[in-house]
Amino acid sequence: MLMGAGLKRGRHKREDILGSARAMFLREGYADAGMEVMARTAGISTATLYAYFPSKADLFRTIVMETVGGVAAPVREAVRVKGDARTRLTTLAVAYATFFSRPDTRAMFRMVTTERRRFPDIAEYFLQTARDELGGAAIAVINDLVKAGELKVDKPSWAAGQLMGMLDHVTLVLGLSAGDDAQSRRSVRQIAHDAVETFLARYGAR
Repeated sequence: MLMGAGLKRGRHKREDILGSARAMFLREGYADAGMEVMARTAGISTATLYAYFPSKADLFRTIVMETVGGVAAPVREAVRVKGDARTRLTTLAVAYATFFSRPDTRAMFRMVTTERRRFPDIAEYFLQTARDELGGAAIAVINDLVKAGELKVDKPSWAAGQLMGMLDHVTLVLGLSAGDDAQSRRSVRQIAHDAVETFLARYGAR
């Protein structure tokens, strides 16, 4: 019982550390994020922080690796939605555009890209996994719709890339170029609607 309580406290403390460190890395960047400040923010001593994570690099790697696991959860959920082509593609596009419109998502992509030289393996893993997860979700929906006879697509991966590209341009790319808090004049739903209508004009079965 006591051992179980201790493990639970240890997990909570670890989550507190990761939450504080993630916020600081996103706000300050890797180089300017200090371990002492992270420890104070998490309400622990610097010695305790180093007991959990021997270095700032270890802490950064853990944050990126654990973040990538849930990077596309909302988009994966959208794959399960039932309906016709317009309904399913719009649900997927709204989830995708919402995800990339979030300041914390943009900040994470910016941070990982910025630190690519320092952590090439972590950056490559994060970016490739994000592409695989997000692209895989879009390909799954497109394949379903092709089988249902609602789309005519020769190469689902290309079609998925075109759909995501229309969404990327006004969500993630806007944030990376104009600032993480920058938002398109169009709503997320309008962005998704426009992309889906363009996509269906090209690939919709007639």
